[in-house]
This record gives sequence, C-alpha cells and structure tokens, in this order.
Amino acid sequence: MAFDRKPWAEPYRIKVVEPLKTTTREHRLAAIRQAGWNTFLLHSDDVYIDLLTDSGTNAMSDGQWSRMMVGDEAYAGSRSFYRLEEVCRKYYGYKYIMPTHQGRGAENLLSKCMIRPGQYVAGNMYFTTTRQHQELAGGTFVDVIIDEANNSFSDYPFKGNIDIEKYERLIGEKGAENIAYITVGAPVNMAGGQPVSMENMRAVSELSHRHGIKVVLDATRNIENAYFIQQREPGYAERSIEEINREFCSYSDAATVSAKKDLYVNIGGLVMCNDGELYDQLRSLVVVYEGMPTYGGLAGRDMEAMAEGLIEAVQDDMIASRVRQVEYFGNLLHEAGIPIVTPIGGHGVFLDAKRFYDHLPQDQFPAQKLAGDLYVESGVRGMERGIVSAGRNKETGDHYYPELELVRLTVPRRVYTQAHFDVAAYYIIEMYKNRHNARGLRMVYEPQFLRFFQARFEEL
Repeated sequence: MAFDRKPWAEPYRIKVVEPLKTTTREHRLAAIRQAGWNTFLLHSDDVYIDLLTDSGTNAMSDGQWSRMMVGDEAYAGSRSFYRLEEVCRKYYGYKYIMPTHQGRGAENLLSKCMIRPGQYVAGNMYFTTTRQHQELAGGTFVDVIIDEANNSFSDYPFKGNIDIEKYERLIGEKGAENIAYITVGAPVNMAGGQPVSMENMRAVSELSHRHGIKVVLDATRNIENAYFIQQREPGYAERSIEEINREFCSYSDAATVSAKKDLYVNIGGLVMCNDGELYDQLRSLVVVYEGMPTYGGLAGRDMEAMAEGLIEAVQDDMIASRVRQVEYFGNLLHEAGIPIVTPIGGHGVFLDAKRFYDHLPQDQFPAQKLAGDLYVESGVRGMERGIVSAGRNKETGDHYYPELELVRLTVPRRVYTQAHFDVAAYYIIEMYKNRHNARGLRMVYEPQFLRFFQARFEEL
C-alpha cells in the first residue's frame, strides 16, 4: 500500500521550542527496570520522544494563550464559562453544557446519573476509564462492535461501527428497560483509532430511540472521526468538518468529552446533553465532585483555552494536518512490513504485539514488553493496549484476553516534526529484525483499579 508522497505542510509555524534530552541505552534500561517495565512510571525527563498519549500533551496556539490572559476566575457565573457554552453549542449542538476537570469527571457524573445497578451498557469496544465508571455505578458493559474491529490487518474503512444485529440481539435478550444506554466512541481508541460512519451512527440512533434507549457519544476525538467521514464516506467529501461533526452529534442524546485531545488543551472536559431532567441531576452532582456548574473544576483561563481550541479544531486544514502526520508515521512502518493496525487510525499508530512478538503467549504480556523494549532501544515512550489494559473479569477474577494486543504510539497535536517520526520508525524497524530475542514479563504488583497505570512487572 504505497502512500502519497506529494509534499504538504502544517498550517502553522513554530515560535516556541522545548529542548529534548537524549540518554544512553544503559540509562534507559535501568530506568525501565526501576519503573517495573511500565512506561507510565517512567520520569518524563528520561523520555526522548513521548508518544504515551495525546491527552493534555498538545501544543496550544498563540490564540489560546492570549485567551487565557482574559480568563474570568469568578467562583460563580464566570464569563469564561458562558463563552465556552456558546462555542460548544455552536460546534457540538447540545442544549446543556457543563465543564469538568477532564473526561474522567464527565464519565463519572454521567454514569452515576444514568445507570441503575444491574443494568447493561452497550458500546463499541470498551475504553478503560469509561468501563470502570460504568462498573462502579453498578452497570455491566457489553461489547457490540463489528467483528472487523478485532482484525488488526483488515482494511475495512469504519471498523469502529456498531454491529446492529448484535445490538438488536442484546435488546431482545436483556430487554430495553435493562439497558441504561449505548455509548458510541468515535473513533474507537482500543481498536486502533478506528472511525464510525455517519450511516452507522444514524442507524444506532434510530434503533435506540425506537426502543427508548439513550445514545451517549464519547466525543473526545469526534473531530478526527468527522475527518474520516469526510475522506471515506460517500456524500461527505464536500461537507466541512464543522458540519459533519455537528450532524454526528445530533444523533445522540448526551456526550462526554476529554478536552485534552481534540481541543488542544492540557486539562479540561465536558459533559453535554439535551434532556433538562438529566441536566438537573448532573448539575446536582457536579458540585459534589467537580465544583460549581459554571467552572466544573477548571480555572476560567482553562475554559477560555478550551473554547478557542474548539474553534481551531474544526478547521479543515488543521485536522487534516493532524491526521496526515499520523498517517505519515504509520506508512513508514507499514511499508517496512511492521505489523500495525490498518487502516491507520486518527490519533496514533498501533503496533500489533501479537504479530510482532509472535513467540510470546498473551499471559506473558507481549504488548507491555514491546512498549518497554521500544523505550530501551530508542527513548520513545508508547503504551500497552492489550491484556493489561483489559483488566480482570469482576466475577471470576480471571484476566480478560482481548483479541487485540497492541502498543499505542500516540501523536500529540502540533508537537513533533516528521523527522521525529523518521527516528521512531527507524528504531522500530531495527527492533523487528531481532524480535525473537525478546523475553516476556510476569506481573509482580497489581492495583485494584485500572491496573495498566500502576502495575509493575519483571522480565522472565
């Protein structure tokens, strides 16, 4: 699959730089051992190219920095909130807007308000924090994503789609009254940043509302999803990202957003809905967990940066630049024969650790080891998205064994140049030549919740 080599350039120029530190392999080996082979536990000063996440690691624009200077830090009724509310209504379309300290705060509030203990929550593949909040609220997550999502080398263009037949079957088996809502993540993080089509979202909305089930959108990277619709779905090539994003949101009843992704900020989240009764419940809880409804755990300057970031994010040239940088990196690896998830996702390149380290069984944590080995060899930090992230069955205590065992190399927005990805690709390609020398890991410490953040391992 050759890729277009016609040159293109980012729609911005750089005016501030941050020096990077390089280290030796010996230093990095000692660092990863001290971190228990968990890249989350490394010190950032020991990392050369940080592809751990695109959450809160983006570069803000001069427009965002200037808006921060006029942030209103009033405890109640901040004018910065009302500006954020106006911008979100324009670009997302929901009636009620409430800020939170980050996406996790929005997930917590929505789960507490919408889930009764014993109910089920349908969705297109779990996300770690989302499922955790759903379970803590007494719900049980049921995956209804299409089968293509679990095939890392399938080129199906919308691998994030809900399987309508699976979803209908769940409604028939459990009863619509026992389904709290369906959550649609777009794109699907754990599947490799795979998008959801407008046609599928429309069908999910129609089926759900026919049965009285609410549709909740995880709109954290919805603008990336809009770009894929524009590029891949018939009838949308001439539509703007702004229009596509708003139409997609219109098929849902509520949404959570981690503003630390699409909105180019370092902190912040949103919970949005159209139902006044649900909003009243959210507004009652936000003062317990986040703060007043007009600041939601954020400073006024943060809300100003979020509003400006959303205005920038829906610009067609800005999102095209963001996704094309990811595609550039992915194509370097794909053309070299490195096993990655295809089509290349919107926010990162995902190495297929099952195929990369095909001699390691899944209970030796091949993705966790590959992330650690990549750091040792190159100073590039990625993260595991496989058996460790999947966690354990809360009833049996057994590991979940997901079909996908991935290392996510996430691209922060407006941070790195293509030369950085040339370097990262070079080391991954060199590692692949000697891949069968890798040894697995055993887990020596496991926290109660979201173990991938803090678990520790030893090399076998």
